[in-house]
Amino acid sequence: MANVVIVGAQWGDEGKGKIVDLLTRDADAVVRFQGGNNAGHTIVLKGEKFVFHLIPSGILYENKTCLIGSGVVVDPAVLIEEIAELKKRGYLKNDSQLMVSEEAHLILPYHRKIDRARDRVFKIGTTGRGIGPAYEDKVARYGIRMVDLMDEEVFRHKLEKNLLEKNAYLSGVLKEEPFRFEEILEEYLHYQKEIGRYVRDTSRFLFEEIQKGRHILFEGAQGALLDLDHGTYPYVTASNTVAGNACAGSGIGPTLIDSVIGVAKAYTTRVGEGPFPTELKDDTGNRIREKGGEYGATTGRPRRCGWFDAVVVNHAIRINGIREMAVTKLDVLNDFDTLKICVGYRVNGDVFRHVPSCLKTLSSSVPIYEELEGWKGEIKGAKKMSDLPIQAQRYLKRIEELIQVKISLVSVGSERDETIELTNPFRNVA
Repeated sequence: MANVVIVGAQWGDEGKGKIVDLLTRDADAVVRFQGGNNAGHTIVLKGEKFVFHLIPSGILYENKTCLIGSGVVVDPAVLIEEIAELKKRGYLKNDSQLMVSEEAHLILPYHRKIDRARDRVFKIGTTGRGIGPAYEDKVARYGIRMVDLMDEEVFRHKLEKNLLEKNAYLSGVLKEEPFRFEEILEEYLHYQKEIGRYVRDTSRFLFEEIQKGRHILFEGAQGALLDLDHGTYPYVTASNTVAGNACAGSGIGPTLIDSVIGVAKAYTTRVGEGPFPTELKDDTGNRIREKGGEYGATTGRPRRCGWFDAVVVNHAIRINGIREMAVTKLDVLNDFDTLKICVGYRVNGDVFRHVPSCLKTLSSSVPIYEELEGWKGEIKGAKKMSDLPIQAQRYLKRIEELIQVKISLVSVGSERDETIELTNPFRNVA
């Protein structure tokens, strides 16, 4: 048995979807434990592109169980759309392959409207999908859960009560049009009929599977630097993205987790507002963006691009307890004469080897770089480290030295099999 958590070690968009898809081959179940449809995991399989916002990436395997945990906030319309698209393309042939926690909270239309209206004023860079306001309701203890949607009387009562406050806030503070109760009620009762068969007690199911010795893969969304507590606050997401939340967001205990694997790009990106010390606002940054297709899977927004930041990744390693690292998109760096790695920050004469909590300090940080020789030529065919150009091997070796965590996987292309696999957490375990 092995239970493994996959987390992003930067600001999200690290290619976790591909790594989860690859490791699902040896897992029995995959669990998404936080976030909502503000995340987008992209998989390329046999030249075909799949983008998932809620359903775990492992759904492309026929014999795997995929779960949406209690820590996720679910927009039913998006979930239904993903299910329909999968079935249209010949996947999810058996409904029992997908489960949604009855304790997961719902995103409602007023959450989305509040989210978009606020961001026009505060400019956090939210996706406008209603994620933050849904988590606010959860914490305030008047969120509406999947289990509530399954009971029309309970759902009707909670929605009616919530709309009194939401409509007053929308019209009185945000100057937005209020919602009609019957309109939302009718829409969501339709969703109830569509997704009811997937709603289960996923916590109990997971515990029973673990007791049977099954391998479980826990899939995080976003990245460590977007964590609500440990990221670049307030330019963060509305949930805890760190590995510790895999337990709370799935309904299992921490003693059941065996390993944590971090995922980092061979460079760095982020979407939205907030400090980004190694950002390249020049032709090099544009070149990385275009070569890497760095546009948001959820919003289509261009991602900000920069050199690999070992300070950021070390921060992620510490707060997640990462034991192994997967490095993705190494092939994007083909054909650069030189590459840079950030090894520290200089601020007013002081040198930082960690990510400062003070946003003002981080925003004024000047990266300290090491420069390495680049490589020329395609690396997609590489199956082992020795197949890579010596310069690429040195680049990865230097990253490994700086982060003091072994690299277990290296992605050299977008396809599932375009990966150098050095170790696998699900193999050779008792």
